[in-house]
Amino acid sequence: MSEFLSGKVALVTGGSRGLGKAMAVALAREGVRVALVARDRAKLDETAAIIRGAGGEAHVFSADLTEEPQVLALEQQVRDSVGPVQILINNAGVNLRKPVTEFTLDEWRGVIDANLTSVFLMCRSFVPHMKGTGYGRILNLTSIMSHVSLPERTAYSATKAGLLGFTRALALELAADGITVVGISPGPFATEMNTALMNDPVKNAQFLERIPVHRWGRVEDIGALAVYLCGEQAGFITGTDIVIDGGWLAQ
Repeated sequence: MSEFLSGKVALVTGGSRGLGKAMAVALAREGVRVALVARDRAKLDETAAIIRGAGGEAHVFSADLTEEPQVLALEQQVRDSVGPVQILINNAGVNLRKPVTEFTLDEWRGVIDANLTSVFLMCRSFVPHMKGTGYGRILNLTSIMSHVSLPERTAYSATKAGLLGFTRALALELAADGITVVGISPGPFATEMNTALMNDPVKNAQFLERIPVHRWGRVEDIGALAVYLCGEQAGFITGTDIVIDGGWLAQ
């Protein structure tokens, strides 16, 4: 357990599964009081049960983070029931894969809202919790698709590149307040999103050939990185992006 992190409040979006779940569990092990938010209440309860079963503290909130009224209500609920948020992890997002000519405008806007507008809304509501305290951590899950891309990823890559720019600008805004803002760009990780690919022996083998370390990322790797970035020794890291991708971008 971390003496520095113990007792601090972290809000993790998309905390019901995958990378968000892993970061929430890792922070809770360090004594962080974790607030989990997503639309799937049942899955959130599963994450909370894991945290509580290990002796940690978890609070569950269900909200659609693309809706301004729901984010405003969430801010008040978290403040009232948990306290001011000192760590904000913007992990929630979606990926819609299709040719650009087949996107409807509603689909395009849906990806933009889920991956980018939601982060703006969350930061606007929760940055005031951190200001004036001398400490704050904002981690934005940016993805390697903010640096490179693949076919049929126009909407996703656009949002992730935009999120990287947002991260840099916000870091400059908040540096004097002792609040750091850092992007985390995951590569291929063994999460629910990639289950179908991992379960196909041929496609899985082909995919692994493209990863220099020849394995999928483990969600625990992201958890450990989040813990470090939220810690006292990471206070000089801000306005940048940490790539964790098994060497994908080095090719």
